[in-house]
Amino acid sequence: MNVLSIVETAYRATIEEQDDTIIWLSHAIKGAGAGLDILLQGNAVNYGVLEQDAGGLAIGKDPQTQPPDIVGDIETLIEKGCKVFVISEDLEARGIKNAELLEGLSHISRSGLAECMNGYDLVWHW
Repeated sequence: MNVLSIVETAYRATIEEQDDTIIWLSHAIKGAGAGLDILLQGNAVNYGVLEQDAGGLAIGKDPQTQPPDIVGDIETLIEKGCKVFVISEDLEARGIKNAELLEGLSHISRSGLAECMNGYDLVWHW
C-alpha cells in the first residue's frame, strides 16, 4: 500500500514534543516498511528551508534544551527513500527561493496535485 501524507499545518506540537508529530509519525511508518511519501503545502513548505534554528527558545526561565530540527527530520526521510513534494505556488507565496531549500525536494504545481494523488492507494491530510 502506498500512502501520500499531506502536511499542511506547520510546527504542530514542536514546542511540547520537540518534533512535528506528523513528521515523527512518518518516520515510524516508513521505518516499519510502509510505502509513504509526503507532500508539504501551505505553511508546511517552510519545513524544507535550510538555516532554521529554534535554539535559544525559553519559556519563562526554562530554556528549551532540545529544539526541533524539522529540516533535519525531512532530510532523513528523503535518505530513507521517502519522496517529499512541495507545492511551488506555496513556496512563491512565502517568498522562499530554491537556493534556500533542502536538496531532494520534488516541486509540483497545485494544478498537478490531483495527478500526483492518483499514484497512491491512500491520501492522508494533516
